[in-house]
Amino acid sequence: MDRLDNQLHQLHQDGLLILTNVADAAGARIVEQLGCKAVATSSASVAWLHGYPDGNALPLERLVSTVESIARVISVPLTVDIEAGYSDDLTRVAEVVEAVIAAGAVGINIEDGSSAPELLVRKIATAREVANRRQVNLFINARTDVYLRGLVPAEDRVAETLKRAALYQAAGANGLFAAGVTAEYEIAALCQGTTLPLNVLGFPGLPSPEALKALGVRRLSAGSGIAEFMYGAMAALTKSFLQTGKLDSHDLKAFTYGEVNALLQPSEKA
Repeated sequence: MDRLDNQLHQLHQDGLLILTNVADAAGARIVEQLGCKAVATSSASVAWLHGYPDGNALPLERLVSTVESIARVISVPLTVDIEAGYSDDLTRVAEVVEAVIAAGAVGINIEDGSSAPELLVRKIATAREVANRRQVNLFINARTDVYLRGLVPAEDRVAETLKRAALYQAAGANGLFAAGVTAEYEIAALCQGTTLPLNVLGFPGLPSPEALKALGVRRLSAGSGIAEFMYGAMAALTKSFLQTGKLDSHDLKAFTYGEVNALLQPSEKA
């Protein structure tokens, strides 16, 4: 049987890899049993699970314990979202990558956020050095936030994303995550403009999986969307139970990413 790291690379070569991002071992087992060919974490979901907001705030030991617990119960490849490497210090980024590989990850997501793309170039190169040293064929999925954060005017987003894709690929990235793109013509342009497998995020207005596959997209991620719904459902069920003593599952709706993240921002109290 192929090694898990090689399997993850192969899953990006043909068809569309659909990842329903999880936060814990139970969630990982559920999605594996439902037929997911790989398991991916959501950085936001994992942070929220441990009581931290998304945004490079999760302590490394909490991340590692989560990765270890997931890797222990699944038999498919595991890819871990490490946000921006939890630091801009390359030594620290190397420690994070080393730790998640040791815990069982064979893939990572790492993002540029609002920082200059040259910083992510250095982080990707650092991650690749760590993986090579450990003799792991790590799948490095480089996320650019050009769309998600509106880093450039709308008419320039395809060109800017492709410019960054070339930089990240040269540094050692294996995939491009253009989080936030939804327009079919832009997705097509991105697929045609890079040889990296394209990953998109399951946003409203996104084309169907069949259409994405035809366009050339190789990976579709749920991101934190499932966790957002779960927390919204928990709030609705709790409200109903407090009022009636019964669990009413009608009219459930998701919390937004902002609502969940705001709940876990550090308190201003001493």
